[in-house]
This record gives sequence, C-alpha cells and structure tokens, in this order.
Amino acid sequence: MKTRYHFIMAALVGCGLAAAFTACSDVLDEQPRTIYEPGFFKTDKGIEGGLASLYANLRNVYGNGYFLNINETGTDEYTYGQSADGNFKDADLSGAGSLTSSSSRSDVLWNNTFTFINTVNGIIENAEEGDVAESKIAEAYFFRAFYYFNLVRTFGGVPLDFGSGNLQFNATPSRTSVRNTVPEVYTQAIFPDLLKAVQNLPDEPRATGAAAKNTARKFLAEAYLTYGWWLENPKQIPTYPECDRTDPDGHNAAWYFQQAYDVAVAAIENPGAYGLCDTYYDVTRYTNDRNQEMLLFADHTTESAQYSGMTESGSSWGYAGGSSPDNFAGWMANWNYPTMQMESEEDGWINPVQREAIQPLGRPWIRMAPCIDAIENFGDKSKDSRYDATFTTVYHANWEIGANPNVQFVYGHKDAKIYRGEVVLRFLDEEPAKAVSYSTTARKNGNVGAGTLDGYKEYVINPEAISRLRFPAIYKLGMYPLETTSSTGQRQLGSPNGPIARPYNIAKFSEFYLIGAEAAVKGASTKSGFSARELLNVLRARAGKWTHKVNGDTQYCEEYAADYSADLVAETPATITIDYILDERMRELFGEGFRWFDLTRTQTWAEKAGTYRICGSKNTDWTPETVTRTIPASYYLRPIPQGTIDAFEMTDEERSAYQNPAYR
Repeated sequence: MKTRYHFIMAALVGCGLAAAFTACSDVLDEQPRTIYEPGFFKTDKGIEGGLASLYANLRNVYGNGYFLNINETGTDEYTYGQSADGNFKDADLSGAGSLTSSSSRSDVLWNNTFTFINTVNGIIENAEEGDVAESKIAEAYFFRAFYYFNLVRTFGGVPLDFGSGNLQFNATPSRTSVRNTVPEVYTQAIFPDLLKAVQNLPDEPRATGAAAKNTARKFLAEAYLTYGWWLENPKQIPTYPECDRTDPDGHNAAWYFQQAYDVAVAAIENPGAYGLCDTYYDVTRYTNDRNQEMLLFADHTTESAQYSGMTESGSSWGYAGGSSPDNFAGWMANWNYPTMQMESEEDGWINPVQREAIQPLGRPWIRMAPCIDAIENFGDKSKDSRYDATFTTVYHANWEIGANPNVQFVYGHKDAKIYRGEVVLRFLDEEPAKAVSYSTTARKNGNVGAGTLDGYKEYVINPEAISRLRFPAIYKLGMYPLETTSSTGQRQLGSPNGPIARPYNIAKFSEFYLIGAEAAVKGASTKSGFSARELLNVLRARAGKWTHKVNGDTQYCEEYAADYSADLVAETPATITIDYILDERMRELFGEGFRWFDLTRTQTWAEKAGTYRICGSKNTDWTPETVTRTIPASYYLRPIPQGTIDAFEMTDEERSAYQNPAYR
C-alpha cells in the first residue's frame, strides 16, 4: 500500500525557508529550525522538508472560506447570503459593498505565495548541486509554476525578482519590488517550469497527494489555454503592467490553444495513477475522498488534528473560528437550517433539524447563496446526477438525537404526521405545475419562509423562491462525520462547529476533458474520438449514472440505481460553443472556487454574471428580483493587497504605479 503523507507546515522563519520534517512510516514529523543555510537543500532530507512545507501551505489557501468567496461571489454561481459581511458584499459588485485594495480577499492568495516561491527558489538552486532525485526537484518546479500561474491570472504581471535576480533565492528581506509583465511570467516561469515537471515527475506520485506527471499536465494545459485567451483578447480587456499582447517566443494564440488540447488529450490517453471515478457521486462523497480523480488537494484528515493543521480542543475537534489552515469553505454556502420550527405533541414547537456533524448538514454561516439561474442551469435534475451530488436539497428530521428525544412526530402540511428520519423540508428540483402556497403563519412556513404543496406532507420551496436566507446548501464541500456515534454506538450530533476534516480539491482529472473541449472550440485540430462534443459527452454520460441519491426520501445517500447516460449524451448540442462549455463547467465544478477564473479567462464575466436573480433576505421574500452588477473591464484583475504596497520602500508615485489601475 502506498505511503500516505500528511504534509504539515512548520513556522516560516528568517529568509523564507521552511522548517524540516523527518519521514516515518506514515507521516512527516515536524522539526522546526531557527535558521537554514542553503546547503540543507542539497540533501534528500532537506528537499523532503522543503517540499512538505509547500504541500502544507496549500491549506492556507484552499479550504479558506474567504478565498472561496472571492472566486465565487460575484459570479453567475453565487451572490452574498443573508448573514454576509463586507467580505462577501464587496465581492458581489452589486452596490451592497465596494471592492478595494483593502477589502479584496484575494489577499489570501498573495499573502501565502511569495515566501513559498522563495523556498522553491532555494530548493531548485541548491538541490541541483546535491545528490537529490530529479523527480523531487521536479516537484519544486511544479510548485513554482503553480504559484505563478495563480498569481498571474489573479493580479496580472507579478515580480520574478525578489532582490537577487529573476527566479533566484533571496536570503535577505527586500522592501522594493518591480512587476514583470504577463508574457514574461508565462514564458520565463510558468511554461519552462511545468515542462520540466511533466518531463521528470513520475506517472504515479511518490506519496498520496504528491504531484505526479498528470498533475503538472493539468496546469500546463490550463496555462496554455489561459495564455491563448490572453493573447487573443477578444473583448479588449486591459492588462497590467501595460504591454503588447505579443508572445516573446513568437507564438500566436492558436498555437497555445493547440498545445492546451494536445496536453489534455495526452493526459487522458496516459492516465497513470489517475482517471475518472465511475459516477459523479463517487467524486463528492466523503467516503471516497482522495480518489483517483483528484490530481492535487489540500489535505486534512480525521486521524490527527496535528497532522491536519487543524484546531483541536480536548478530545473533540472543537470549535473552529474560520481561519487557515482549517478547512472551513463549506460553511460559507450553508443556510441556517436549524431555525426551522414545527409543532409536536410532546414538546410543542421544536427545531426538527438539529445542527449535526454529517456531510449534508454541518455548520451554517449563510455568507453565500446560489443564484436562481445557476440552479436552473443543471437542467433535468432527475437525470443529471451532478445536481443531487452537489447540493443538499432535502432535510431529514433528527430531533431525537438533540434536545427532544421524546418527540414521536411533528405536524406537517394539513396536519400530516412526520416521523423521525423523514423529510421535513424539500427544495423542489423543478417548478411545480401548481404554485406553492406561501403563508406568513408560522405553522405554514416552518419559520423559514417555506411553503406547502399538495402531494407533500413536508414543507417545500420551489426554485424561484430561493433566497439569500434559504437555499440548497453545498453538499459536496460538506464535513466528514465527526463523533456521530457515542461509545455505546448511539448516534449523536457530533461536532458540527469543528473544521471540515476532508481534503480540499484543487485539480481533478475530469478537467482534462473540459480543457480539451474548450481548446477545440477555440480552433485546435482534434484527434478522432476527441472532438469537443465527444470529450464533454464522457462527463455527461457519467453524470447520467446513478448509484445513490444524496437527497433520498428515507435517508441521506440512499441507494438508487438508474442510467440516463444515453439521454444526456443525446441532449448534447451538435455544435459546442464556449457558452455551453461554461455551462458544463458549472455543472461539473460548481462552488469549488474556479468560477471567477473561468469567466475572466474567457472574458465572459460581465456577460454571464452582469445580472442575477434571487429572493431577498427575509423569510417572507418569495418573489425573485433581478440584481444588476457593475463589472468594468479593469476589474478582470484583482487588487494587490494595500498592506503589501504600504510596506514597500517607494515613493507615493511608485506605490500608485505598482497597484492595478482600477484600485488606485
């Protein structure tokens, strides 16, 4: 069995090199040091320590709810929820807040990147002089390209020189900086490093969660695709620092689209240790975490809070406050389902759904709400399993393990009795033929603004009534069950306020099909069997295969066998467009933190997300309103964090010139 490493970040000190770790049979043990001389990275032990810090740093970004917010809120997937603060209202660009260099949560990425790029520079400079396996040095090359790719597509051109020269390790702090242009970052850092990584990384990772050849291929294909769009610039989106849209290597956009296609197809034909899961349910269910589809993830585990970088309180996972390295992204788009109230014979009005530490429930923060149009984009939800495996749409009674163990049933529609374990609230998949009846009477709305409909004894909410207060929660990011049974085997609520002890996905094998299809639509020559439509239909056929229902009538994740693959394939249009690919990317990757990158890459952000529909923030808001966003072309770049610019030793004019123009 392959060794599984829990990559743990040690304290960063001095020159930005990471603390060392010593491998044992299952984990990497932390051994902090106060100072590191470069020769440390000429040894295999030193390289493994440096690499461990790079993997651990992924947890500071991925799983951070505020980083999820800045890449989702303000897109056609999400808007701000009823309890949102400025972090979310600012990102929405709908007038509820204002996005500035001090409020943009893209600072999560900026602030957790440059120190680690310097660590990579130290590894590469010194490891190549020592007796270190080339495959491990390739992991460092992968990370440097990965970091720079995230930076350049978020902020535009960024510095390659930290004070000692381009891509050189800097041993002394520097308080000056010069930004390179976008083409310089791609052609000097991203592409050369990823090509080295593809060449020298193994087909199978050296440990579960480590980078392998197809991990690098995924980001190389995506970088080629993104840079091709940047060169083409169909909507004339400005860049910064200002420069000609000319490739230093002499290639045009079409060449890069072809490279993106070729790399994606090469990965599909040579999967190595990776591949698609059999069903989409297998991708999102916690029991199948670290599956063959996950190319890169920020790891967390229930085996040890220490080796997961998590908060631990006593013998339980305790209360997490919403900061890295905890994984708390799944809280953001979880509505406050425990506020429901229904009437019982024994205890009067009770909360039929208690906050429980299981994947469909967990901790509600109500910061992000899905737009109605995004919900409707999933099409026929009885056939496409991706909707069911993405959202929690039914809520089962669990009061017996909470404050009301003696209650036998509660009253539902027309005084129907709803017993333990049965559904008490359902978000309908489609608009019903007969309108849902909404009432301001608590007995008829469950205290959350739900309604009633003949044929259902539970409360129901139709798609057009999805609001900032109540909405389908994001099941796919939900928590691993924590302490849900007692020592006697009795089910209990567990620790729903604890951090989410699951790996957070960063890259999946399924993305090769989406990247290849997009490159084909942009003009890449295709191979037989790998047209845009054929690539998408691999994912759509899988989406039609059901083995379970997350939102079952009798229990969460009940067994259910159905195959609508042929139907979904037949419904795929003959001509694939970028709009259709974006719709398919939403269905496949909804809510995972990729949407802003998709819309800015394809220059469709204003077009796709300029308006959205949702109901208001009160439990009596049942009529959707259309909200307009202001998305200027200059916002296609995020602001450099103001604190960084203020700390530079520069003139005021130089500081202003360093910032992206929209945020000065």
